[in-house]
Amino acid sequence: MTSDTHSPRSANPPSTTASWSLGGLLVLAGSAFVTILTEALPAGLLPAMSADLGVSEARAGLLITVYALAAALTAIPMTAWTLILPRRTLLLALLLGFAATNVVTAMSTGFALTLAARVVSGVFAGLLWAMVPAYAARLAPQRSGKAIATALAGMTVGLSLGIPAGTALGGLIGWRATFGLLTVLAVALAATALWHLPQLPGETANRGSGLMRTVRTPGIPAINIASLLMVLGFYVLYTYIAPFVEQAGPAVGTGAVLFLFGLGSMGGVWIAGATADRRLRAATIGLLALAAVCLAVFGAVGHSTVAVVLGAVFWGVTHGGIPTLTQTAGVKAAPFDADTANSLWVTGWNIGMAGGSLLGGAVLDGAGTRALPWTASALLAASVLTAVLARRDGFPSPGRIHSRDCDRVQQGSAVAAAPKG
Repeated sequence: MTSDTHSPRSANPPSTTASWSLGGLLVLAGSAFVTILTEALPAGLLPAMSADLGVSEARAGLLITVYALAAALTAIPMTAWTLILPRRTLLLALLLGFAATNVVTAMSTGFALTLAARVVSGVFAGLLWAMVPAYAARLAPQRSGKAIATALAGMTVGLSLGIPAGTALGGLIGWRATFGLLTVLAVALAATALWHLPQLPGETANRGSGLMRTVRTPGIPAINIASLLMVLGFYVLYTYIAPFVEQAGPAVGTGAVLFLFGLGSMGGVWIAGATADRRLRAATIGLLALAAVCLAVFGAVGHSTVAVVLGAVFWGVTHGGIPTLTQTAGVKAAPFDADTANSLWVTGWNIGMAGGSLLGGAVLDGAGTRALPWTASALLAASVLTAVLARRDGFPSPGRIHSRDCDRVQQGSAVAAAPKG
């Protein structure tokens, strides 16, 4: 463990590249795409997987649950243990790890072995989600927000297009062959990374005091609280969107709602890329507020087809943009510990997924589907309030950004110059 008082850090964040590395960013986007497909594809293939593995669909759902839990529990320690590794080397190892676990998933005939492969995949996922935004920011330090949005676009494309396509493909060629193709994609990305992704060094033992210093960094608590509240609210309704749509009775089905949501998410990624570097505070608060309004609209007029269609699109916009904006905020708040800051975000995200689903289930059982969007909207309103109050560090107003950054450079120089004890 490193000391809080004798952990020098340079006046600038760890080594960066000056140019816009589009090829490298697209590799990172592809890695996010593979990761989200590995995570969520079993949801669309669950009936076939459960039948083939000889378990009930309820038990087969553990293939998704254990993946998320593994990511949540291991993102922080795994990030800390691998900080010293060169970034491209680590990414290659993770992609090949996904290839290996997906091969096991595709070939396994026993549920226990398949479940074990999913646990290992979840560990890889937690680490990858923590490192990708920081890696992207270092590839384009002057446009870090746009770089992070480009890299994380792979996640949005995977959710909105990849999962439906993978589900349809599984129906044509079988779920095992689908996971086999996912393996091939991971290997192809690893090979591409060798050509297009620059190698960046990891952080040395001088990287600072690690997790606790990052947790105490001004702005980091507010960013993670706002993000956690958002994810809780999102999954309260998203997990149970099918029964909500059925009970509300608009002239559109759940599939149409999710398709419109996916289209909106693509627009949200574009908004995040266009605003993250110069309008981070306004964009984050604006999208959080829009999400709260969309959810309230679902609660008030969920029976209206027009309201549900428009609400689904704009709710998708918020979900496509907010993750990129909050992760960009974390990178900007803790530029010396970006990977660790993102590991906190990943942990909070996965906790929010599980917690939102559990809370939504309790609300559904206790108050029915009409209460779901109102509960979600209240959580989003709390997230908006958190972001609004974090005007100094977490989501700083434009006038405070330059002063904050100058203070951090001076602090970094002072610590680096301090005598070692």
